[in-house]
Amino acid sequence: MASHISLTTASLIVFLVLLPTSYGGSVPESDIDLVEFPLNLEFLEAEFFLWGSQGYGLDTVAANLSKGGPPPVGARKAILDPFIRDVIYQFALQEIGHLRAIQSKVKGFPRPLLNLSAASFADVMNSAFGKPLNPPFDPYANGLNFLLASYVIPYVGLTGYVGTNPNLQGAASKRLVAGLLGVESGQDAVIRALLYRKAAAKVHPYGITVADFTYRISNLRNNLGKSGLKDEGLVVRPVRGAEGKSRGNVLAGDKFSLAYARKPEEILRIVYGGGSERHPGGFYPQGANGRIARSFLQKSKAF
Repeated sequence: MASHISLTTASLIVFLVLLPTSYGGSVPESDIDLVEFPLNLEFLEAEFFLWGSQGYGLDTVAANLSKGGPPPVGARKAILDPFIRDVIYQFALQEIGHLRAIQSKVKGFPRPLLNLSAASFADVMNSAFGKPLNPPFDPYANGLNFLLASYVIPYVGLTGYVGTNPNLQGAASKRLVAGLLGVESGQDAVIRALLYRKAAAKVHPYGITVADFTYRISNLRNNLGKSGLKDEGLVVRPVRGAEGKSRGNVLAGDKFSLAYARKPEEILRIVYGGGSERHPGGFYPQGANGRIARSFLQKSKAF
């Protein structure tokens, strides 16, 4: 009996000793680069949502989080109704929280130069449709345009978190990424749901439906990512819908309705706008920051 108690006590002591390292708050060195990389997209989302809803950016509300990085180019306050403005402002505050959360675990890096101009989003839409839209698409012109522009962003980060999670070693890293993924998924779901209500509506003045915009944007991201189908619009062929039975596609997912995953290089190919992780452009004129993103730029210089 005594030996049984001693064994139980010893086991409990071992468990308590191991607990801080297994479930503590520090990110292991092997995870640091993977945890830092998403800061690039969190900066993009924070700035776009802040400027769009409030007319100012991170430097006004939490300048320390930018770590001295340059302010974004071309961002401005959008013409939004009170409801959409409130939703987007909540997104902005959530992104600030994400920046704080990540930077509380890892050192991070300065905010990269971001191009949030109307022209930058117009380039995305022109690429999506394979021709210039006339007049050029302006994300800041109205609420519907802003939601379509927002459709471009959080989903990319969502797939990045899904792709990162299996490669993490530490419990603290996994908890952090799971928490970030949960809210990013929620943002994407809200955006998709708001757009889904207007799926059949035509976007003025183009005469193109909201559903077709989302199809084109998703198809563009698939093409740029160069890793097959990982993106779907709001209306799909039934075989692509949940259980192969639905044309409506308010949430994107694979044949099991599980979220798609993307690697860092796939994400860079998309947000750079040119299909290459080695050639900056798009929303990141000088490239993304952090060791993962910069390593691809260094490889480019080596060739």
